[in-house]
Amino acid sequence: MQHPQRILRQGTLRHRNLRRGLPLIAALLLLILAWGKTAPAQTSHVAEVAEYQGADREQRLVEGAKKEKELTFYSSIPPDDLAPLAAAFDKKHGIKVKAWRADSEGLLQRVVSEARAKHFEVDVIEGSSSALEPLYRQNLLQEVKSPYLADIIPEAVAPHRQWVSIYLSTFVQAYNTNLVRKESLPKTYRDLLGPQWNGRLGIEAEDFDWFAHVVTGLGEASGVTLFRDIVDANGISVRKGHSVLANLVATGEVPLALTVYGFLAEQAKRKGAPIDWFVMPPAIARSAAQGLARNAPHPSAAMLFYDFLISDGQQILASRAFVPASRKVQSPLSGSFALIDSAEMLDQSKKWQDLYQKTIIAPSR
Repeated sequence: MQHPQRILRQGTLRHRNLRRGLPLIAALLLLILAWGKTAPAQTSHVAEVAEYQGADREQRLVEGAKKEKELTFYSSIPPDDLAPLAAAFDKKHGIKVKAWRADSEGLLQRVVSEARAKHFEVDVIEGSSSALEPLYRQNLLQEVKSPYLADIIPEAVAPHRQWVSIYLSTFVQAYNTNLVRKESLPKTYRDLLGPQWNGRLGIEAEDFDWFAHVVTGLGEASGVTLFRDIVDANGISVRKGHSVLANLVATGEVPLALTVYGFLAEQAKRKGAPIDWFVMPPAIARSAAQGLARNAPHPSAAMLFYDFLISDGQQILASRAFVPASRKVQSPLSGSFALIDSAEMLDQSKKWQDLYQKTIIAPSR
């Protein structure tokens, strides 16, 4: 299949998913500024490991990792998808992955809290780039010089190189095949004004960055007006969580959902659920990224796992319907997706959160 990572750069709107926690994120960052930087001795050692590029790099990492024996991974990857990654890494290197899972906001809260207490437990952090970008801005991540970064699509590597995408969370429109005929699917968002969609639409509660991208593509003023008209005409059911929304489509409670992650829809479809998906332009993706903790207690094991996630792990992710960030691995989805940029979304979050709330969320409740 055609690889989808012909990512389109967005000149005026670069953003990813800051989710509902942005006010909390801002407060947490202020706290970080108040108590200063991290322990210099440990950061120096982590930097030495992360930046080494000698011919014996892998050998040194393997030897160091065998002494460390384990690593701690904070991740937003669903448990059923994380397990095969950890198992494959353990089989290859004999290193245990101690995983703690939460959504991106939860990951950010925990990393910040631990750093504030100078209790450094995490080695590698994976979540939305919206969570990784604030950690970079507050000096809690370490730049990595991995040879495998050359295989990643350029737009998926942060300019500062302190986080890198491991997969793309593509937004798709998912529908229940028992309730919606394929030939009746909307081709554009304007088609959602039709009376056949009354009471049949759903959306995720925190996807304001998706909304920002779609509205900007339509022309901000006309785009906002269009969504207001859709809500007025047909309503949109607001649900919390992309897994929840995908499940509601499969059960028929939400016949057509506007913001389902592609891998969730495809996984459910492969399991035989009455669900299928399509994409109305513009096609949009969020970056699910990883970063090395600046005070990682197991730096060699952490670097091996970091390398693994953007090399061998890419094929494992692709086999489970994720869109890999590597150019060397074919994607289960075809087409071009515009990658939302977390840096500008962080800077513009209040505007788009407010618009999403006023345009879709509040009127739908």
